Amino acid sequence: MTSAMLSPVVDTASDVVLSVRDLQVSARSDQGLIPLVEGLSFDLHRGQTLAIAGESGSGKSITSLACMGLLPAPAVRVTGGSIRFGETELTTLPEKKLQEMRGARIAMIFQEPMTALNPVMTIGRQLVEAIRAHEPLSVAQARARALEAVRSVRLSQPEKRLEQYPHELSGGMRQRVMIAMAIALRPDVLIADEPTTALDVTVQREVLDLLRDLQKELGTAIVLITHDMGVVAEMADRVIVMRKGKMVETASTIDLFDAPQEQYTRDLLAAVPRLGAGASRPLHEGRDVLVRYDDVSVNFPIRQGLLSRVAARVHAVEHVSLEIYRGETLSLVGESGCGKSTMAKALVGLVPHTGRIEINGKAFDDLNTAGRKELRRDLQIVFQDPMAALDARMTIGELIREPLVIHGIGTAQEQRARVHELLERVEMSPSVYNRYPHQFSGGQRQRICIARALALKPKLIVCDESVAALDVSIQAKVLDLLRDLQKESGVTYLFISHDMAVVENISDRVAVMYLGQIVEMGTRAQLFGNPQHDYTKRLLAAVPVPDPRRERAPVLRLSGEIPSPVWKVGEEPERVRLVDIGDGHLVAQ
Repeated sequence: MTSAMLSPVVDTASDVVLSVRDLQVSARSDQGLIPLVEGLSFDLHRGQTLAIAGESGSGKSITSLACMGLLPAPAVRVTGGSIRFGETELTTLPEKKLQEMRGARIAMIFQEPMTALNPVMTIGRQLVEAIRAHEPLSVAQARARALEAVRSVRLSQPEKRLEQYPHELSGGMRQRVMIAMAIALRPDVLIADEPTTALDVTVQREVLDLLRDLQKELGTAIVLITHDMGVVAEMADRVIVMRKGKMVETASTIDLFDAPQEQYTRDLLAAVPRLGAGASRPLHEGRDVLVRYDDVSVNFPIRQGLLSRVAARVHAVEHVSLEIYRGETLSLVGESGCGKSTMAKALVGLVPHTGRIEINGKAFDDLNTAGRKELRRDLQIVFQDPMAALDARMTIGELIREPLVIHGIGTAQEQRARVHELLERVEMSPSVYNRYPHQFSGGQRQRICIARALALKPKLIVCDESVAALDVSIQAKVLDLLRDLQKESGVTYLFISHDMAVVENISDRVAVMYLGQIVEMGTRAQLFGNPQHDYTKRLLAAVPVPDPRRERAPVLRLSGEIPSPVWKVGEEPERVRLVDIGDGHLVAQ
């Protein structure tokens, strides 16, 4: 059952750990102060999970940053109201005192792990530094605590992960590192800003279970900021719905889902994708192959010793063969680190591979520079992390216009008109043309990336978690946009996602990956209606259901350590088998 049904909250003043009253947050501009959050009030009780939901740009993340004292002052600051942690007023607390509280008493899981983690420090060093900043532990003791935290979020090879840098991990792995860092000191209040956005459904389920266990053990209060109403239904005791910086509605989770009072809330719930609700999509007729993977493998060398000889290899993709038909949407699903994004990068020529990949009968390896440039015009990619994909020094207009300039398409006036058209198609105003990426929320930045990918009217678009950062209402509109483009122009999609409801909604066929290998592939109806592989069944059982009254289905769990994709030179990686041993457990062999 959900936490809302198991742990009723007692509304007593002594129970309150975080109290927000009439919060006002404003941004400085040439025209004066622009309100970002207006008149927000709520109480967070010990052991309670309070969800803040709403569209991107509604003020959810700004509220969390205000509570942490991390607003980018003086450009953005608290201009009114109160934020109290127990008896301490945070809005007037000196920075040194705030630093002592952050992490130890109030911790935060940030939305974009790549920008929150230091790229020049190993994961272990960052965790040890955070722990020792608040507790009088030796380096060895802090490292042991860090290792325990990494194990608790179920990262494979935890000792090795401590020695790696953020760029060496997948997006989902980096998010788990952020969660490990946040829970290492067992804070009283945990602010989770889209904590499961980058995670596949099985790891998401495990992380949510982990947060529930922490809450049960320590009475931790959680502020959960999310656009995933399925996660809200499973986790929250109470919900605040925000829009344009204001609170639209607040209620207990069950009351909100049973009888939303405001039209905006009803629209938000109606936009939530649900398994089994996808419209019927017949397979594309003609079966003309646009993309062909033929025995493709991707591995990354691990060098050791004085001479930096290759001692081992990470086998990210192993002997994969598949075809993508012209005009269809093929979805790749699987846990983070399984090789989905590596498959996409190999397709667009960003990582070396063995085997052969053909696009419209042509391979990058067979073409000269001019031929590769022409092929890339027909191939675009929308990356998982929008902040890392956008040049922070360029305006939004320059970023979207850049592909048109590179390929010499249109006059400057025509290019600008095309940018305005693209912004409107992804539900953004052309007035943002001269603004910069850091001035937008995570969901807004992802929409900018999608607009940029559409600029050249490509034949194939790789969508690598392209709607993961979007709230459900904008997500539904973007999915409708992708379908409309496919209907109008016959564009083909390789759609990579961990959201199984979204995958069912948009896919023609689905391929399931595990440890670099395809374990099951079929039409959408086959895979969702009658999955054959135990791992596929596990993925489907882990999907959050947007119904707080519904009991969560049991999820098959992998027993023991996750198999390593690292193999010594000379060793041949074996095909992984997942064996059902009963009692809801799978063993990887």
